[in-house]
Amino acid sequence: MALKIKEETKKDPMSFEKTSEKDRPFSPLNFWLMGGCAILIFLGYLFMSGGGSSEPDGFNPEIFSTRRIVVGPLLSFLGFLLMAFAIICPPYKWNFKRGKKKIEN
Repeated sequence: MALKIKEETKKDPMSFEKTSEKDRPFSPLNFWLMGGCAILIFLGYLFMSGGGSSEPDGFNPEIFSTRRIVVGPLLSFLGFLLMAFAIICPPYKWNFKRGKKKIEN
């Protein structure tokens, strides 16, 4: 006489539909913040870039402009700093929709 063992269907524990909002590592707000920070970093690098001199042996004093030395690195640094905040900040503390209560520990 054989025992009938009920075959359980294996569920993926990491599937998005089965995970509650509290257990997700990032919320849509985290992704929006990370995207904004990536744009800020890109703008910083864009400000630091620039053309050279039109003459091969000529010196272009534009490489020492305020835009390239101060503004570009400052935007990139702020982008990286805010990116760390967007990744580390827990989503469930400030991610709530209208009509729903805030999810707490």
